[in-house]
Amino acid sequence: MASHRKPRTRMAGLRATPALGITTAALTSVALLSQSAQAAPSAPQKPSLEEVQKKVDDLYHQAGVATQKYNSAKERTDKQRKKVDTLLDDVAKRTDKLNEARQELGTFAAAQYRTGGVSETATMMLADDPQGYFDQNHLSDRLTARQKKAVDDYQTQQASATKQRTKAAKSLETLSDSRDDLRTSKQTVQKKLGQARTMLSELTAEEKARLAAIEKKKEEEAKRKAAELARKQEAEAEAKRKAAEEAAAKEREQNKETPDSGSDTGTGTGSGSGSGSGDTDSGYATKAAKVINFAEAQIGKPYVWGATGPDSYDCSGLTQDAWKAAGISLPRTTWDQVKVGTTVKTADAKPGDLVFFYDDISHVGIYIGDGKMIHAPKPGANVRVESIYYMPIHSVVRPA
Repeated sequence: MASHRKPRTRMAGLRATPALGITTAALTSVALLSQSAQAAPSAPQKPSLEEVQKKVDDLYHQAGVATQKYNSAKERTDKQRKKVDTLLDDVAKRTDKLNEARQELGTFAAAQYRTGGVSETATMMLADDPQGYFDQNHLSDRLTARQKKAVDDYQTQQASATKQRTKAAKSLETLSDSRDDLRTSKQTVQKKLGQARTMLSELTAEEKARLAAIEKKKEEEAKRKAAELARKQEAEAEAKRKAAEEAAAKEREQNKETPDSGSDTGTGTGSGSGSGSGDTDSGYATKAAKVINFAEAQIGKPYVWGATGPDSYDCSGLTQDAWKAAGISLPRTTWDQVKVGTTVKTADAKPGDLVFFYDDISHVGIYIGDGKMIHAPKPGANVRVESIYYMPIHSVVRPA
């Protein structure tokens, strides 16, 4: 018997629905992947050579600051070590005297013991508070003059030795703190220099060549400013020379016009009202010549942080040694050297003056004229002549 059930009717839309769902999901996945790719962090851009140069210069500058801190800490440490050594020597001498005084008291105690019983002198020496025992028992009334002097000497030496030991202990603590500062400063210098060397080592040969070109351009600009200062100083010197010649000529004319009275009495007073500034300038020029001669002899020697010669120098070590050659003692650090002498304008700088750089006064050079200086620049460089405009000038100081 034939089935009367109607065959199922399939709708076209129902067959297309699963395919549409898969396609939509695929498109959504592609879109999400695309967005994820766009959102992924890109690789950090390599710094430009200008940025590298600025960073390296900053690191060298920071190392220079740390070097001055190291120099200051080393100076304090050396002074404190000498003080501690002196105190310890003094403690040793006072301890010897204390032992001598104790030995003499022991002699008296032994003598009293031989005469019978434990002597009061021995009891006093063994007491927790010898001074208290001495006072309470009026021992001084029964001692001979020699014995009393021995007791007095013992007490004096004991108090003195205790006092010096306390001083020495405090000085040792200060020395330990200075050594810690020294160690910290040294580590900072080494860290900054290491970072600078790493940055430079990562440059390609082409980048190093381009960096050298940037450096050369900077040097040329500094030389141009130095030449400008030299011309200005030369013009001012010429103007002063002409003014002096004109004044002298005018004085000669006035002397010719003044009639001779013929009453030469020979009583000239010779008041000598000259200011003596010429002698002062001459004295400074003589010292400055010695300074510059010394500095020129150091050209080519390597910069080494913390070095004071004779084979290598840092900036303040060179200036200190150079002025020492002229008989002037300068402090060790730039921060102290800038306080010695008279501050003058850059335009008025004379050979021998000290030129200080940066707001933190972390570098110094010796002015030699024409806008130039001799200085120990930085690690990896040698003592050389350079324009004072190579770095930002802080001040110019005339030490003597």
